[in-house]
Amino acid sequence: MAVVLLPSQLQNEAGGRRFEVEAGTTRAALAALPVADLLFDERGTLRPLVHVFVDGVDARGGLDDALPADATVRVIAAIAGG
Repeated sequence: MAVVLLPSQLQNEAGGRRFEVEAGTTRAALAALPVADLLFDERGTLRPLVHVFVDGVDARGGLDDALPADATVRVIAAIAGG
């Protein structure tokens, strides 16, 4: 099972920091989370301030690539404002 780690900004909404998921792709792993609607917009596109790393490698451009069963997916949410 892949492990998905969420940033502190999403932990309360998700009900935890660490989730184990069975998923064939990074996109499917993220879609299985209780905060998927906060990660993706209504068209299914990853929101601009959400960054995703699979085993330490930026995965934003490869969300539909195969996800190894033992992968660690880390979500980083950038904070912006004025």
